[in-house]
Amino acid sequence: MGHMIEEVALERGHEIVGIIDPTLVIGDCSLVIDFDSEAFRSADVAIEFTTPLTAKDNILRAWAQGVPVVCGSTGWNAQELLDEDKRIHDKPMLIWKSNFSVGVNMFFELNKELAAAMKAQPQYTPSITETHHIHKLDKPSGTAKTLAEDIRVQNTEYRIRITSIREGEVPGTHEVKWDSEEDTIIITHIAKGRRGFALGAVLAAESLI
Repeated sequence: MGHMIEEVALERGHEIVGIIDPTLVIGDCSLVIDFDSEAFRSADVAIEFTTPLTAKDNILRAWAQGVPVVCGSTGWNAQELLDEDKRIHDKPMLIWKSNFSVGVNMFFELNKELAAAMKAQPQYTPSITETHHIHKLDKPSGTAKTLAEDIRVQNTEYRIRITSIREGEVPGTHEVKWDSEEDTIIITHIAKGRRGFALGAVLAAESLI
């Protein structure tokens, strides 16, 4: 994701002032920096895609340097920091989404509309299946959780089964199924690569700036 975000940002005319990546050393890339560097403090915004174990600490370290953050890491309690952001900052310093893809966010809206329509059709039972690459650490995906939460907003009685599949290098596929004895309705989003996620994150960074 880091490489793809860098590529998209440069295409849109932005400057990369630094890269924080523990797998790289200075000799690998002249842009490798740390949170305490002047280069990092000069950034208008940082884009964070790491792991559930490191995301919160990364955001706090960025805030300590006065740098706002766009975060796409899932599998942790982001709401806690979103609430703290509203309490302690005079301007937004954090945008977090379970999925930054423009297409997925349209999928979210479609899911909400279908769930609202289904309130009058109790014969249907919702379920969600998400498939990702074998390197994805959290299960179920943040996107699947968001889909389930948006359905429950319409009807708190729903008990939504989420099936998580990890195979190969699948970028991300999400399927919402409404099943009844008479028929089945399925809406699906299939990511063809990671570029859509990167573009959405850069668009979010532009809005934060």
